[in-house]
Amino acid sequence: EGDLREFSEKIHRLVQSEFAGDQSFFPQPNRLRHEFRTLLEDAIFAGFALKPETQQFQRRIVLADEQGHSLPYLVWSAGQREFVPLLLGLYWLLPPGKVSRREKVEWVVIEEPEMGLHPKAIVAVMTLIFELIKRGYRVCISTHSPQVLDILWALQTFRRHRAEPRDVLSLLELPSNPLTKELARKVLGTELHVYYFKRDGKTEDISPLNPASPRPEEWGWGGLTEFTGKINDLVAEVVNRSEQHNVRTGVP
Repeated sequence: EGDLREFSEKIHRLVQSEFAGDQSFFPQPNRLRHEFRTLLEDAIFAGFALKPETQQFQRRIVLADEQGHSLPYLVWSAGQREFVPLLLGLYWLLPPGKVSRREKVEWVVIEEPEMGLHPKAIVAVMTLIFELIKRGYRVCISTHSPQVLDILWALQTFRRHRAEPRDVLSLLELPSNPLTKELARKVLGTELHVYYFKRDGKTEDISPLNPASPRPEEWGWGGLTEFTGKINDLVAEVVNRSEQHNVRTGVP
């Protein structure tokens, strides 16, 4: 609870100080590249702008459309609520202008960046995380999302099979230009490590994410695909049993 309160206070200070003069938090031409803003507009904000609004001498953040209608925090989707603090943090970590990063910050730790987000939005958030890596940060994320590992598995496979930057751009749904190609090359050249935290407190390296691995911890991606695999097996069993019954009884 104390950590949450401290984080909320930091976000409040950012809104009241560093972003005090901003008329819109998103989109902003001088914060994040156009390609990234387009991803976020489409996948998370659905055409709404993220703006400050003053009520009773207190600034608050709302989602606003072009007609001037505003949506307060309480009616946002769960994904929007989770993502906005991350967005403000990314603004701070990815400063505009010639300064590419915060020099005194080495590690960025993000807990469950997929929280409440549609799969397409998860891809957009992972793209921003890769931008952090490109700018020299070391990034540690925790996740319960198979899709996050889908992306990492694809990148691990790309690296082993000499993929090209265009393959990464296709995965992340980014247009091809010098800046995005630079991001793709950096991602292909970065070692990615994935660890499974067991319930007994031990960890296991499952970085290859090999579906054919003899280790269930690896092929099951730390249990994240286990339930899906169980469903597939059960569905296949039921369909097979039904087809065998139809053959025996002559039912088409």
